[in-house]
Amino acid sequence: MKYIVGIGGMTNGGKTTLTNSLLKSLPNCCVIHQDDFFKPQDQIAVGEDGFKQWDVLESLDMEAMLSTVQAWTISPRKFARAHGVSVQLDASDTHILILEGFLLYSYKPLVDLYSRRYFLTVPYEECKRRRSTRRYMVPDPPGLFDGHVWPMYQKYKRKMEANGVEVVYLDGMKSREELFHQVLEDIQNSLLNERRGPAPNAGTQTQFRPQYGQAGGIPARHCVTISLWGSLYI
Repeated sequence: MKYIVGIGGMTNGGKTTLTNSLLKSLPNCCVIHQDDFFKPQDQIAVGEDGFKQWDVLESLDMEAMLSTVQAWTISPRKFARAHGVSVQLDASDTHILILEGFLLYSYKPLVDLYSRRYFLTVPYEECKRRRSTRRYMVPDPPGLFDGHVWPMYQKYKRKMEANGVEVVYLDGMKSREELFHQVLEDIQNSLLNERRGPAPNAGTQTQFRPQYGQAGGIPARHCVTISLWGSLYI
């Protein structure tokens, strides 16, 4: 089974932290970071807002990212080994790919490949505070957050919602542990359901469905602790 997870959302929302935690806990799991596909600085245009346009889709080589994802889909085992990921032969032949980035759901060729799409959010004030504490290879010039970063985040989020892209919203103000367990349990549930396949008389039975589009993410009443692999039992 091949399973692709998107960990998207705003800058400094906790995407990388969550991704790293999942990577350590899921079997045969690889990760692709969207930030690795930024174009060279001299190819980043200056916009009407006066800033280098780092937070737009055109700043990323999305064709190269798509090709990398396709390489994984063709041979997850070969991809894993090439990236130093040990393959567990006893993990029911399940292979998981995590895509992490801030514009994961704005590139149409990728949108339909996801098995699950998560979207981390934090309030404006907290996002700005976190951004101010980060040190980037290309430092933020004064006014970048309010003049470019935040407006572009709002623009692409509105576009995503207008296009009907279904995501599970996650509250980035929750603790790292709470977010990790919430998402891990949801992935486990989803994998278990896919392995079972459609239930008999599925049309008359209630199926598990995540609460897409709900700002609080997946309510606890929809999550149960299950064990697909012994090492994942919580």
